[in-house]
Amino acid sequence: MAKLKWGMIGGGEGSQIGPAHRMGALADGRFEMAAGALDHRPDIGREYAQRLGVAADRAYGDWQEMLAGEKGRDDRIDLVTVATPNSTHFEITKAFLEAGFNVLCEKPMTMTVEEGEEIVKISEKTGKICAVNYCYSAYPMVRQARAMVRNGEIGKPRVVVTNFSHGHHGDATDADNPRVRWRYDPAMAGVSGQFADCGIHAMHMASFICDDEVEKLSADFASAIPSRELEDDAMVNFRMQGGTIGRLWTSSVAIGRQHGFEIQVFGETGGLRWASEQPNQLIYTPVGGRTQIIEKGEGGLHEDAQRLSRVAIAHPEGFPLAVANIYCDLADAIRGETRDGLPNAAAGVRSMAAVHTAVASAKEDGAWMDARPSIFR
Repeated sequence: MAKLKWGMIGGGEGSQIGPAHRMGALADGRFEMAAGALDHRPDIGREYAQRLGVAADRAYGDWQEMLAGEKGRDDRIDLVTVATPNSTHFEITKAFLEAGFNVLCEKPMTMTVEEGEEIVKISEKTGKICAVNYCYSAYPMVRQARAMVRNGEIGKPRVVVTNFSHGHHGDATDADNPRVRWRYDPAMAGVSGQFADCGIHAMHMASFICDDEVEKLSADFASAIPSRELEDDAMVNFRMQGGTIGRLWTSSVAIGRQHGFEIQVFGETGGLRWASEQPNQLIYTPVGGRTQIIEKGEGGLHEDAQRLSRVAIAHPEGFPLAVANIYCDLADAIRGETRDGLPNAAAGVRSMAAVHTAVASAKEDGAWMDARPSIFR
């Protein structure tokens, strides 16, 4: 089967997320890197793309040049990844979808709910895929947890508790570091800091594993470092459409925590726990029974967990392979195979609706508010 052609915008040399995308896209031989506009500095972006093996005539100076160049090619790219600053996601994603390209966009998909709703409509109108890189949902044992919930193995979910909390921005003397400061500056980050950065991963995971959507929420935001205009700590209570109770904490000042992304789902007949720092294991406790450790790669797992396990049992699978699983599902979807675990534009706009609702709720002392985007009410 011929490889699909892939292009990337952003994610240049020295970026945090760029290498994970390149490793993920190329890991299984499903894609080849055919085009790129990798840096806001045109000459540096062109040079780096060529070092990565991109032909000179497809190493572009910016995304507009890449769109114009790829539109007219018979061998145009099948998928473009958007890994640029958050404020540019909507403009680039919209332009490539309208030109007939499939898109994988880094989160957040857009800065506003209205923009997100427009992306959903464009994706539906063009028939092109718009996926969002909620890559934690592609870990094998997260897929196992979702399948167990769908299969009724813990009964109906009653309560889901999740957090994504770290301490890497907890040093007040480092608050003016440009690599840190922008995350709490509304001019660059938008309406929310920590919740929009990390909290939406946790909220998406809750919806993904529980196979349900957030209906309403109540939020409390705080800036533990007072100089920050946007929150660096947030607590969000939420209710899902199926009645599940949700609790979410996210923080960047939790000194001592490294990554801190974990989730627990408590159902009528059992409970599950998964943590990103021990991603190979899913902890399962049946009501009245002993706690069990389900290992990635062992026999008897659900199909999605088996399919996305890459290496033998007891060998760790890391973050780039979770990203690679997103690209595997994208390759299948581009070729016409249904992959319902692939986070799509609907997931992206639901996240933005949650962010804006949480901001509004926090300003109203935690008032409960409808968290659904208008197109899904």
